[in-house]
Order: sequence, then structure tokens, then C-alpha cells
Amino acid sequence: MTSADSTTIDGHIEHVIFHNDDNHYTIAKFRSAAHQNLLNVVGYMPDPNPGERLSVTGTWETHPRFGRQFRIQTFDVLLPADVEGIRTYLAGGFIKGLGAKMVDRLVRKFKDRTLDVIENHPHQLTDVKGIGPAMAERITMGWKDHHAVRSLMNFLQENGIKTAYCARILKAYGTEAEQILREDPFRAASDIPRIGFMIADALTRYSDLDVDTGQRSRACVLHLLEQAADDGHMFLPEARLISRCEDLFDIDLMDTETAIVDLSDMEDIVVTEVGEFAEDRAVYAAPLYASEVDIARRLTTMQAIPLAPPDLDAARITAEVVRRLAIKPSPDQIEVIEGVLAHRVAVITGGPGTGKTTLIRSIAAILETLGKQTLLAAPTGRAARRLADVAGKKASTIHRLLGYNLSSGCFDKDQDNPLEADAVIIDEASMVDALLMYHLIRAIPVTSMLILVGDVFQLPSVGPGNVLSDLITSGVIHTYELERIFRQSEESPIVRNAHKVRRGEPLELSESDTAGELSEFYFIQQATPEKVTETIIDMCTRHIPENFGFHPVKDIQVLTPIHNGVAGTHSLNKKLQAVLNTSDTSVQAPGGVFKTGDKVMHLRNNYQKSVFNGDIGTIVDLDREAENIRVDYDGNIVAYHFFELDELALAYAISIHKSQGSEYPAVVLPVITHHYTMLQRNLLYTALTRGKSLVVLVGSAKAVSIALKNDTPRRRLSGLSFRLSSA
Repeated sequence: MTSADSTTIDGHIEHVIFHNDDNHYTIAKFRSAAHQNLLNVVGYMPDPNPGERLSVTGTWETHPRFGRQFRIQTFDVLLPADVEGIRTYLAGGFIKGLGAKMVDRLVRKFKDRTLDVIENHPHQLTDVKGIGPAMAERITMGWKDHHAVRSLMNFLQENGIKTAYCARILKAYGTEAEQILREDPFRAASDIPRIGFMIADALTRYSDLDVDTGQRSRACVLHLLEQAADDGHMFLPEARLISRCEDLFDIDLMDTETAIVDLSDMEDIVVTEVGEFAEDRAVYAAPLYASEVDIARRLTTMQAIPLAPPDLDAARITAEVVRRLAIKPSPDQIEVIEGVLAHRVAVITGGPGTGKTTLIRSIAAILETLGKQTLLAAPTGRAARRLADVAGKKASTIHRLLGYNLSSGCFDKDQDNPLEADAVIIDEASMVDALLMYHLIRAIPVTSMLILVGDVFQLPSVGPGNVLSDLITSGVIHTYELERIFRQSEESPIVRNAHKVRRGEPLELSESDTAGELSEFYFIQQATPEKVTETIIDMCTRHIPENFGFHPVKDIQVLTPIHNGVAGTHSLNKKLQAVLNTSDTSVQAPGGVFKTGDKVMHLRNNYQKSVFNGDIGTIVDLDREAENIRVDYDGNIVAYHFFELDELALAYAISIHKSQGSEYPAVVLPVITHHYTMLQRNLLYTALTRGKSLVVLVGSAKAVSIALKNDTPRRRLSGLSFRLSSA
């Protein structure tokens, strides 16, 4: 759809500056007879070819860096009618293998009928010398592919659907995508995760396509369960699910009830009673139900198998730890080690400075003394590297431990091909969601030991479930909560304040307008988001580097709870990039501008490149001719083609969620009332505990107070604790 203030311009593409093959986002120079100068055009356009004539419809806007540009909403290809125009058009290269000589032969043979022959009479192509049946097929398919993408994109635009979805749809259906969507729009709901239902529903609302009421109702139920999983929930109460179908999509109550029965019969969902939801049944997507049930079953089975206690008393444990690690554990730590070694499944939880790292090292050393094969893992690459450093042993991501198969999307390790381990230690366990825990628990032999270590007060996993918390609250998993802060850590104001946050107590806030007193924890009072932003930039570029010697890019990390707004990641990254990176070598990408020297974050696991979601590196090379950039991740140099740049984001400022599992020498955090919905105690706690040597809060005391009082983050709906305690 186009807006009322849209403008249509005819012309041709002069030069393509940037094009993403995955989502078709394009930046190009456009020549129009109605404008004296070349125009900057941006938008979603498949296979843009220089010289191609287009009629583009969109709106004018002003970019803060690149000035006036035209934002494309829709476009039409203006096919040439004269011989020379046809020759130039076909020579554009969008049909692979069709070179200039063959184009000349085609145009000489068919003249101004050439394009009509290719599209409507392809059998005539073999009349041209050098074109056999195979070549004719390639030309026909090349033409079809090129125009199918554009036809699909216009079809989506006409029906109010984001053109950014075009690539996902094409990946699912190929060149038949438009026909499939016209004939069976709700097929997309099951074939394209997360966006499929919205695509199908938009098509049925904006067009005159026939709608199967039952099919729409079933698709809506599955869509809402998928949305709930994205919000961390394992299930939805049936009454709430029915209400949402009616409120959000105007689906009749009876239709939803029928859809739930049908989906249950088809085993796509499971409707069951769970603890306090016995009267209002819980509706699970089938995979999540299977995960929850199997986690409870496997853990119960493991705990039921007797474990012979090791022939080690407290004195020998102490001696072994001293001999191997040159540290003497406290009596409390010895007690935890003895307890963990006596149980097949155990949880160790505690805040900063309570000795979790020391216990991991000590337990791993004792298990090695006992001749046990021990595997160490963590949910993220950063957390795994840190675990390996502190334990002095090899550690991996859980995905790598389980042998994630990139081509199949499955894990090589399971109950039929289990891990070869007597014990498995998982650090940062609060980040493990239910689906990953399900795969992990299936791959661990029931005769092995499982030790989960994490800070239950941190933010929960990104994926569905609340596994670590559920295991603890069930009361059936042996849990050791570390509360004592060891003397050296107790002296740290970061650790003291982190524990105050856990308890909801007022922080030790010594107000300062600079960081010149060389403490470890500062609060800088600022009244407005704009002043907060100015202060953060000043702290990162001048005060902290000058007073503490920290590198402004490598050592200082800005954390913020939101992406948008004055003090969100997007705005802060642009401002910090402008002052911290003066490089002239840059490339425009969908998410902004990348320059040589930029601090960037990788956004999704990529096992082929050995780089993972949340990894932070530095752009060390940007080659326009080769169309790639190279990023240094702590010595691992990874190359990205320009069309892969949507895997990266600037990382001068990152979200608190993305910081989980990491530590930084210095952390700077905006805390303002404008972030009201995100001002939660566990969010503030997670941010504070990321700082190793320095934490600076910038904002208002009122915002800090709101966060401390808000200890009721949205509850995650899960039945794991109930299943464990019931077993």
C-alpha cells in the first residue's frame, strides 16, 4: 500500500550502491528526467540492474548523514519497446549465461518481439543459432525467476505486507510463491515461523481471497502459542488463549474452541492440567510439552539411580584443591563440594563474589582426581571461553557439545548417541531455555552427574521456560545457594551494590559529576534523557579513559535496557561511533553505517564461521572492490560479504539482554524514568554484575528507586516445577 503523500517518479537505475541478496534491501543512484541531479533511492528491490527503467512510488525523507533521499514503497518495471532498449535491458545480466553475443542474435531474430517471445513463446528461442533446448530453458527460467520475485514483492506491497518478508517467502516457496499464497494463504502460517500467520491474515484482509474459517482459527491458535513462546512462556491458559483470538483477530469463541479440539486431535498441541491451572487448562505447542515432560522424566530417573559417594573426606578434598589450584576452600565451600559429589543432579546458585567460579574449578579438579570424565559447557561462546579460562580446562558451547548439525538443524548427540561423560558441568545455567535443556538432558547418560551453576536472580533465558528457577523451586533438585560474600569481593562497591539490588535495598550512591575519585561504582545525576546521553558520551570518550586508563572502545561497554529512544542502543551507537571512529572508509548497511575500526556484535550463531550470537569484535578491514569486511573476534578473523551485513550491529552500546554471560572492565548504564516499562530489579542487577572493575550509572535516583521496587517481572508460564515436585 502507498500513503496519501506518495510520489511516483519514472527513470532508470544509474548505480547500485548496496544490495542485500537475502532481504533485497537496496540503496541506489536513480536518474530521472524530472530531476536535474541523481537521486538517492532506498528500499526493497530484488535484482536491481543499472540502466533498468523503473516507475518508483514512495516518499521523500531526510537522512541525518546522507541527506535527501527517496524511500521506495512500490515499483514497476518499464519494459523497453524499441530494439536498442531491449538489447540494453537483456544485457543487464539478470539472466545468467546470456552474454552480449547471444543477446545480439536474439534481437536480430525477433526485433521488438524479443521480450514477448521469451515470456510467452519460449519454444521459438531454439530458432536462434546456438540456442538449444537446455539454453532455451535457462533463458526462460532466468526471465521467470527475475520477474517472479518482483511480481511477488508488488503483490505483498499491494496487500500491506512488509516487503522485507519477500526473501523468507521465496526461500519457502521459490518462484511459485505468489501462486501458492493466492491459492492457500494460510499455508504460510505453518511453513514460515513467526511471520507466516500475519502474512496470511493480511492477505485475507486486504484482498478478496477466500478464507477457510476453521483453517484461520487453527492458524491463529498456533500463532499465539508461538508468540507466547517468544515471550518465554511454555503454555497459555485456555481461557486467555480464547480471549486473545477474539480480541486480537476477531475470531468467534466457538471457532477457537473447535480449533483447539482439532489441533489436539492432530497432535499439534496438548491441552492438559498443570498445577494451579487445573481448572483453566494449559495449552502447549506439542514440542514444548514434550520438552517439559522429558526434562522432568529424565531428571527424576537420574536422581532415582543411587550414586556411591566418593571416598573423600573434607581434609582430602581441601588437600587436593590446594595441590591442584593453590587455593584453600572455605569450610562452606567444602560442604558444597561434598554435597554436590554425593548427588547425581545438583544446582549451585549465588550472586557475584560468592565463589561460584572457585567451586567450578574445585569440583572439576576433584572429579579429575577421581578419574571421572568431565565435560564443561555454557550457553554462549563468550560464556564458554570465560569458563575455560577460569577452570583451566576445555569448555564449549552446549550446541557444540551436542554436535549441532548445521545442515539438518538437529543435534548429533541424543539418548541413542549419548555424551561420553561421567559428569557434565553447565555454567551460566540461567540462560538455558527449555528446548536446549531438553536436548542436553537427552544426551547425558542417566548414570552421569549433572551440575548446573548460575545466578538465578539474573534475567531468564531468551527462549521459552525458566529452567534454573523451576529446578530450584521444585524442591526436589539438590540446590546449594551461596550467600556468603568473600572478604576481597565484599570490599568491592560493585559486589556490595549488586547484592543490595538483589535485596531491594537502597544503593550506595555517591553522586559525582565526574569519575575522578577512582572508586569502582558511581552514580551521576542527570535530569533529562538528552543530558544522560551527553554525559555517557563524555564518560566514554574522556573521563573514564583519562582517569582509569580504560580503552574507550575495547574496555568500556555501554548497556541499556531498550533499543529505541534517545538513550537506546540505536541512538547511542550512532553518537558514540561519530566521536570514537573518524575513519573515512565506510559502507551503508540495512542497520546503518559500518566503518573500519567499528566495534560490532554478531547477532546469530554461525557455526560455519565459528562466531556466535553476542560475540563482539572490531572491523579491521573493509574492501569495497571485493565487497566484504573482516572482523577480529579476539584473534579469530571472520569475513563477511556485504550481503551478510545484517548479521552485524554496532556494539558501542548493547542491550542488557545481549550482555548476559559476559564481563567488561567498565560498564556505563543509563537509568531514566523514560525506560519505565524496563525498570526491573533483575535487569538492573544483570547490568551491574557485568562490570568487573567499574560501573557508572547515569540518570535519576527516582529511576533507580523504581527498578529496586519492581521485583515482579512478568511471570513465565511453565509447568516444569510442578512436574518435578509431582514426580
